[in-house]
Amino acid sequence: MNVQRPDTDVAETVTNLWVELAEEQRCVGSHLRAVENRDTIGDNVRRAIVADGLYVAVATADDDFDAEPDTVLGFVMFNAGKELLATTATRGTIENLYVRPEYRDRGIGAELMTTAEEKLAARGVDAVKLEVLAENEAARRFYRRHGYDPHRVQLEKPVESDNHSKG
Repeated sequence: MNVQRPDTDVAETVTNLWVELAEEQRCVGSHLRAVENRDTIGDNVRRAIVADGLYVAVATADDDFDAEPDTVLGFVMFNAGKELLATTATRGTIENLYVRPEYRDRGIGAELMTTAEEKLAARGVDAVKLEVLAENEAARRFYRRHGYDPHRVQLEKPVESDNHSKG
């Protein structure tokens, strides 16, 4: 397996993986709609590739993943964007990290995470932030194993109203 910067010809594949991610996240409380966001994510993926903010894990002929060579096994999207407000640390953001379910728990996510952290460090960030859904215990365990601790907690509650529909 190689972790590499892709060409834009991989954008459609990564967009499809993002849709899988969004669909999977619905069972752990995500409000994102997968298919409805496809075009927006496709644009973001292409921008991230051009800006050197997206890397993919690709199967090779000599690995043990039982995948055709050049199959995209997962991806990480990140940026070292500017904060709106002045802060005491320059932070980079891991926006998305996804490994196809059949290839999880085999070190791919760790390789993608390490690549993103190294690229962000080279861009001068002091800390890396990311979001994880509270109900996604598997992802929270993964991030804890990689040294991520809660920094800010976002709370949510549904609004009880006859005027709002669940959708």
